[in-house]
Amino acid sequence: MSINARAGNLIGLLACAGLMGYALYAQHILGFEPCPLCIFQRVAVVALGAVFLLAALHNPGAFGSRIYACLVALAAAAGAGVAGRHLWLQSLPPERVPACGPGLDYMLETFPFAEVVDTVLAGSGECAKVDWSLLGLAMPAWVLIAVATLGIAGIWVNLRR
Repeated sequence: MSINARAGNLIGLLACAGLMGYALYAQHILGFEPCPLCIFQRVAVVALGAVFLLAALHNPGAFGSRIYACLVALAAAAGAGVAGRHLWLQSLPPERVPACGPGLDYMLETFPFAEVVDTVLAGSGECAKVDWSLLGLAMPAWVLIAVATLGIAGIWVNLRR
């Protein structure tokens, strides 16, 4: 059974909604406070879900499908990049972990946006802490796997004819 592009994009949207649902469950029910890199990963997942939603609603022709495939690739690459950076910070030995910085809310109120992005991507101590793991992989590893898989699937769904 072959699924069409609209159904494939809808499945991608539902997968992104599931990822966000679990992130909110982990935060509000399990009590895991997201670090700034976690929040950036959430933004990437929401952006990826928004592209899937627009592609499903629009159901474009060949040219539009290529545009959506590019947007899926960009959102997935952003999420994978942030998740990869997060994993790198978590792999550092304790003596090489950067000091904890100010909270994201404070940075957004105080600094220019570009400086906030630079500071968050540089990482801080709270981002290096592993609170949760499944099958030996921390949450950023699962986000990396999920966005990479969704990115590849989204590109395939939108480019195939």
